Amino acid sequence: MASELRVSRSDSTPPVSVQLDGGHSLATARWCASRGWPVHPLAPGRKTPAGNCEACRQPGHTHHGCQCLASGRWCHGFHAATLDYARIEQWWGANPGFGVGIACGPAGLVVIDVDAHAQQLPGRDRLLPGIEISETVDLTGLANGFHTIGVLAALRDAGSPADDETTLRVRTPSGGLHVWYRAHSGHRWQCSAGSSTGRALAWQVDVRAHGGYIVAPGTVTAAGVYTPVGPVREPAPLPAWLARELQRTGHLPPAHVPVPRPVPPRARQAVIAAGGGRDAAGRALAAVLAEVVACAAVPEGAAFSEKLNRASYTAGGLVAAGHLGHAEAELALRQAAEHARPGQERRYGAIIRGGLSAGRKSPLYPGAGGRA
Repeated sequence: MASELRVSRSDSTPPVSVQLDGGHSLATARWCASRGWPVHPLAPGRKTPAGNCEACRQPGHTHHGCQCLASGRWCHGFHAATLDYARIEQWWGANPGFGVGIACGPAGLVVIDVDAHAQQLPGRDRLLPGIEISETVDLTGLANGFHTIGVLAALRDAGSPADDETTLRVRTPSGGLHVWYRAHSGHRWQCSAGSSTGRALAWQVDVRAHGGYIVAPGTVTAAGVYTPVGPVREPAPLPAWLARELQRTGHLPPAHVPVPRPVPPRARQAVIAAGGGRDAAGRALAAVLAEVVACAAVPEGAAFSEKLNRASYTAGGLVAAGHLGHAEAELALRQAAEHARPGQERRYGAIIRGGLSAGRKSPLYPGAGGRA
């Protein structure tokens, strides 16, 4: 299976037709996955992700809790990136015109995207954010990202990443360059655009890391081919000097220390005891709900499902013993779960229903020694 793509050259030569073998993009996706780089489809002939399904295009819909990936769809761009070879065969085997994108964060990549656009120079404070460039410095000839990243490297007595022959470099159809590096273990470097007034490394130098994707080498678009430069095909470790510059310019968020968070008011109100034995029941449920709520501070690896199941089982026992109404219990559980995992109702709803059902088979009497 093959398709044809009209490729425009950067000079005045008329567009040429490129025959795309159905196995080209599939082979590229396999190659990336073999290196531990999760891949996702790009729209045919473009460098942007393949479109979402109709349901995912609805206002307010996000990737949180979306079941499209589990259903075999590629919605939400790099959020759908996968290392699953069966899924890769499915996507690119049936759609040979797709390009290949790589989710940089999960792949452990930091890619320095050097642009060469014809643009007017910004103010001196925007050329190298955080570095003052005196009015006495002659900027004649400085025109693009190759120049600004070169100046930054020279200031740090280092070689420009654009000239780094030890790592994978990919020439873009627009004349820019992607310089690939391996991120330091445990560091979640963030994306940025070189034209940003906030986080930025240098003018016309973007950073692709967590929260972004990069076009895989060999991908063909209507503008041309993303072509590897030189013989190196593997990313080198991120240079220490460049890591320091990324940290200086805000590309590494401060370490987050999870702290316990209180049960949301609506959930707490749903379990407040009204006297007698209900006080002990309220305290018992509030304790397990607090563990669920605390999962909000840890996006992954917090044992959320296990803690929610335990809270649901406890609530089911309290309902069976007459300490709590079923509607009250379910409200409290859903409020806590939504606080910890916003937008994942399908996931936590099933856990709550199962836990409540199991718990109701074994009444819980907190003030009388436990379960019957």
